[in-house]
Amino acid sequence: MDFFEKVGETITAKGKDVTNKAKEMAEIAGLRNQISTCEEVIRKNYLEIGRLYYEKYQDEQANEFDSQCTAIANAKNGINALEDKIREIKGI
Repeated sequence: MDFFEKVGETITAKGKDVTNKAKEMAEIAGLRNQISTCEEVIRKNYLEIGRLYYEKYQDEQANEFDSQCTAIANAKNGINALEDKIREIKGI
């Protein structure tokens, strides 16, 4: 086998390695994207569970999430006050 044939085979082999590596990286990126999608579904459902819990138990006096329920109620009151100020500034 002459020198140029060996060089050609080496280049072809390296090209296949690069192509395979690119395919692997693309597949891994796709799988990571799917993982992110699943994690987002989990996050959204955790938030929804929390919202539903809050709506159901916000008026109960003694529960283990009392401080969080109070913080949410205070934040809602703050939002209402700020929205009132916005309407006042706009003259509505």
